[in-house]
Amino acid sequence: MLLLRLAAQDLLALNERRRLVPHLAARWVHFQRGESSDGERSAWAESLVSLAQDLVAAERGNVEMIVECSPTVDSSEGANGLGQIDVVLVGRHPVKGNLSVQLVELKQWSSVTRVEAATADLVYVPGIEGPVAHPALQLGEYHALFTGPTGPLNGLQFECGGFAYLHNATDDSIRPLLGVDAPTGPYARTYTKDTRGRLLKDLQAHFAAGDDYSSAEYILHRMNLRNTPLLDAMVRSNGEDTVFTLRDRQKEVADDVLEASELILDSPDREALVPRPQRAVFLITGGAGTGKSAIGLQLRADLEGAGRTVKYASGSRAFNAAIKENVGYTQAEFRKRFTHFGAFVETPNPPLDVLICDEAHRLRDLSKNWRLPAEKQGTEPQVDELLKASRLTVFFLDGAQTVRPNDVGTAQLIKDAAQRHGAVFRQYHLVEQYRCGGSDAYLRWVRALLGVSPQEAHEWVPDGLMHIEVVDTPDEMEHIVRTEFEAGATARMVAGFCWPWSKPGKKKHLENDVRIEGWHRPWNADSASFCANGEPPSKIWSVHDAGIGQIGCVYTAQGLEWDWCGVIMGDDMVWRNDRWVFQRGKLRKDRETGVQRVAKPGSVDPKVRVSTLDDEDFERCVRHAYHVLLTRASRATVVYSTDEETRKYLKKLVGETDVHGLRPTQSSIPPELRTFRHVGGSRGRRARRARNKAKLKNEMTLF
Repeated sequence: MLLLRLAAQDLLALNERRRLVPHLAARWVHFQRGESSDGERSAWAESLVSLAQDLVAAERGNVEMIVECSPTVDSSEGANGLGQIDVVLVGRHPVKGNLSVQLVELKQWSSVTRVEAATADLVYVPGIEGPVAHPALQLGEYHALFTGPTGPLNGLQFECGGFAYLHNATDDSIRPLLGVDAPTGPYARTYTKDTRGRLLKDLQAHFAAGDDYSSAEYILHRMNLRNTPLLDAMVRSNGEDTVFTLRDRQKEVADDVLEASELILDSPDREALVPRPQRAVFLITGGAGTGKSAIGLQLRADLEGAGRTVKYASGSRAFNAAIKENVGYTQAEFRKRFTHFGAFVETPNPPLDVLICDEAHRLRDLSKNWRLPAEKQGTEPQVDELLKASRLTVFFLDGAQTVRPNDVGTAQLIKDAAQRHGAVFRQYHLVEQYRCGGSDAYLRWVRALLGVSPQEAHEWVPDGLMHIEVVDTPDEMEHIVRTEFEAGATARMVAGFCWPWSKPGKKKHLENDVRIEGWHRPWNADSASFCANGEPPSKIWSVHDAGIGQIGCVYTAQGLEWDWCGVIMGDDMVWRNDRWVFQRGKLRKDRETGVQRVAKPGSVDPKVRVSTLDDEDFERCVRHAYHVLLTRASRATVVYSTDEETRKYLKKLVGETDVHGLRPTQSSIPPELRTFRHVGGSRGRRARRARNKAKLKNEMTLF
């Protein structure tokens, strides 16, 4: 848990806009499931701001402040009921150059008295019932946890100390805390308003005046707030094992599925004397970035390793294609492990042990494929085909990602199907956020902005975990995205389906369909092969380097993520006065070129703009499409709207962007923490051996 991570100078800027305390209070409600106290809010408004002002006064405004930080990586382990550290200051040591950390307890005490004459361990504080511990004792426990085996500093080279700051008090009024019998140690310093000058000098001694990159990233990585993107994790494992660390609720869900597999399925190494007829259906729901796919892929590896027959089916063909293109499976290996929902018109004989169904919100009513003959078309509900295909079926679903009228996957649909088949049914819900920098605040903000949740839209407050900005032109958006891409980050541009999507002609040239005044770009290639100028086919557009120049849509972006994502909001969803207005567009054929162009601005998605779809369902599809697009980034989203009034509204909600302080550029990440994008394209055993050989050679040169 943490409530905020900002440099001291940025925290003060946030406070000047009167958005600091409301943001911290909202985050507190989310994590603590209750309102923050008057004391907490007062400490944030006064003590926290005073500390930030002192850092700026010491010319250390670059030092990052992590507010209300858990002392352990897993907040459920080892905290002993201590709660959170008020502030963790993070920067670079001015002499040694390594990581420098100070743990801070903020106290608004104005005076204290001793409990016992012989010790200062316990003191009385006016207004607090009963004795309280000397702040140094509390800091000592925090220090042991923060630097210990379960702490975020474990294994790092660092300088770490701590101090209590009583900005309202004088030395005389808190004399028991300063006596010779007070606790000692690197974390036992105490400052008051009388010793502010010494505090400024000590801050200068602990932290360098400038920092080329964000030192707090070390802490965020150790606290699992900077996760390896799912596809990158698969790539690094060469598809032979997974590198996901499941946590808390994720691990609980996975363990329950594995336990059920032991109870329901026959032992894989011997034939059962009596067949077990039971079936089980697991349904795991959760928003974007809650780790559904990570659980599914880890389960696939664990169950396959246990000798089970298991397949991983995804509703996203783009996700399947990305894995196939990058991970290193041969064609046969991929088909053995991965498939799609429509592949079970004919029930496997014998049934699979386990079928894992990701992106289950994309279930169809019937399995239909125009490329196949009539006897290969589904005649019963697709969900029934999936349940009949295995003894144990696991569904992962996010109801806010249904983007087509024929997306029928819902929790109720799956529950009803489980009952029809007499299956044991268990349902779980994931809440903890692992995408968008772990910023649950960003996910809630997006859902409120689009009207996907009942919460009213509100101003975005930078939290140091996720970044969003609104730009005035598509050129500006593209410049930002390309700059980060060229620096080594993963990045893409996506847009609402408000322009025609032309197929490449015989010469495989892409048409610049997305046209915004003088800015013209092509959609990702609607092609099964590479185009004339090296543009990749749509199924691998999201992961191939040559895809940076084309614009993606919801159908090619769903299920994937990048460090940076530029999002173009088109005229299908515009802000008018006090509400969103949804518009269906029309196309016309250009007489000279024969190419489709926009005749009336709005959605031109052939699946969504049809007159047979009622207004309510049309609006839902458009809202959900932008919900998907706005939650594809793990670090930053750059938004441009084609509509001027909408841009003004978005800018009002997002606020000004302090580019140097808040934008999480690739160059702001410590070099050893930078994850450079994978360049895919080669598959098969020979390619995998070559990569492993090169990897081994590189590792050997390090020693």
